[in-house]
Amino acid sequence: MEGLSTPEIGDSLCIAVRTVETHRKSIMEKLNVSKVTALVRKAIKLGLVKA
Repeated sequence: MEGLSTPEIGDSLCIAVRTVETHRKSIMEKLNVSKVTALVRKAIKLGLVKA
């Protein structure tokens, strides 16, 4: 789901935008990052997504 907006992610997963935001917030807290850009960098570093 690379490059999708929050509403597009919600639509493709058949979940509410708020649910997408809640999951993102939870992941960010667990990875100890405060910005989405830092989350992306961490995901790349961990090999979860390709740069």
